Amino acid sequence: MIYSRDYAKAAGLGDWDAKDKMAFNAAGLSSSTYSSYQIGDPIVSADKMSVTFKYKQKFPDWWLSVIGARPVHAWTLAAEGKTELQSVSANEAARDRWYAAFKAKDTDLLTKIGTIWSTGYNSPDVNAATTNPLLWVGNGGFSVVSAIKGQSVTLKANPLYNSGPKVSGDIKNIIQKFVADGNPVVQALGNGEVSLYSGQQTADGVAALKKLAGVTTIGGLGGAYEHVDLRSGAYKGAGGSPYTGLFAGNGQKATDLRRAFLLCVPRQEIVEKLITPINSEIPVLRSVTVPSHEDAKYSKVIAANGSAYYVGSQASLNKRSLSLVKKYQKNPVKNPLKVNFLVPGNNARRAAQALLLKANLAKCGFDVNLDTQVSWSPKLRDSKYDATFFAWAATSTAQGSIRANWRSDGSNNYSGAPSVPALDAVLDDVFGRPMSQTVLIQSFIKIEREIFGKGYTIPIFQFPSVTAYDNDLKGVKASSLSPTKEWNYWDWKY
Repeated sequence: MIYSRDYAKAAGLGDWDAKDKMAFNAAGLSSSTYSSYQIGDPIVSADKMSVTFKYKQKFPDWWLSVIGARPVHAWTLAAEGKTELQSVSANEAARDRWYAAFKAKDTDLLTKIGTIWSTGYNSPDVNAATTNPLLWVGNGGFSVVSAIKGQSVTLKANPLYNSGPKVSGDIKNIIQKFVADGNPVVQALGNGEVSLYSGQQTADGVAALKKLAGVTTIGGLGGAYEHVDLRSGAYKGAGGSPYTGLFAGNGQKATDLRRAFLLCVPRQEIVEKLITPINSEIPVLRSVTVPSHEDAKYSKVIAANGSAYYVGSQASLNKRSLSLVKKYQKNPVKNPLKVNFLVPGNNARRAAQALLLKANLAKCGFDVNLDTQVSWSPKLRDSKYDATFFAWAATSTAQGSIRANWRSDGSNNYSGAPSVPALDAVLDDVFGRPMSQTVLIQSFIKIEREIFGKGYTIPIFQFPSVTAYDNDLKGVKASSLSPTKEWNYWDWKY
């Protein structure tokens, strides 16, 4: 339902290829391994304790594609209008009704379940008085109790949890608070309002964290990387709209102007002023497929991936940028090209980064309008913006994880990079078959030469990891993969 385009079409839940509105608004329909390689429907065992999936071929990281358990009984009950938790027998009967509907491809019931999946969890405020408790059903170590928009989410330990690592800690309640990076979170930690923090700090913020009594601050190299993306087309998924702005398409003018803009992004200045004071070992990043700490692979990729085009003193890069802009705009410094730039808000480091970017781009003939938005993530697909910066956070080391970012119809291709058959083909190849390191490196080089050559994006730096926690809280271990601080909650204890 949420992963297979073939099943969705057969069950009347929408035809992805025909650009139908899908009954299940699920990213998995865009680029899931399951949808690409599955054969037929899953086969459930007679005792309903196991399920078998069949795939058309071997593919890398297959174990990461196994589809986990879902509370289909709760979705079915909610779709049928129930608003209270039910008995075991009622739950089992609802599960059986779902399974019968799944096998029969019952469009009516499955569409109603799709509405629950797609819209039922969109409430900004969650509480026992107004939220259907069926939406809280899950198999994780903690369950949601309440949520206040923009402020916090409260969770309590699930006494029935047995679906993951054994809990060795003694935490009974977790309150996830949304506190701005910088001074606000330093004050919150110092006042005991927050026990654990991980985020994007300024150099001053890190220094202040290290001065807090009773707080441990640890650093390192994170798995996320900051980058500037330029819009070149419409996002293909929900929320996308036509883009006809400065950088639209793959014509020579649009490509030249994108490359000119990226040449003028002051990456070295950003790293030296904002990142080096936190972690002096982090370089300007030159790859979107390989992190800088994978030394052997990284050095081989950047030697041939086209990133050298964007390397040099900033003065020389500005000169080259301006020469490209002058091909299409007379006297561009005095009569600059206007660029609408989405800036993620509530973040002191990115605010400083944006000002450095705006100042240097003015030297290259670009008048950058910085539109700062606290709720920025949903706006990444908004075609009113020509450019933005944010970070891709790695959640795994899967070989083909980049495919969703850069395939023409990828679920994460927010900047709408147009269809380039050669690029799509290499992305599919990396996603679709096991490769030796030598072959994989050559494939990454092909992908990046296309991306950098078209001027779709420029990486800036890999995140410096900053995690701080109350000394009384034990078991905290920062990870470079997201979620960086919560990943081992089962070990936390006081």
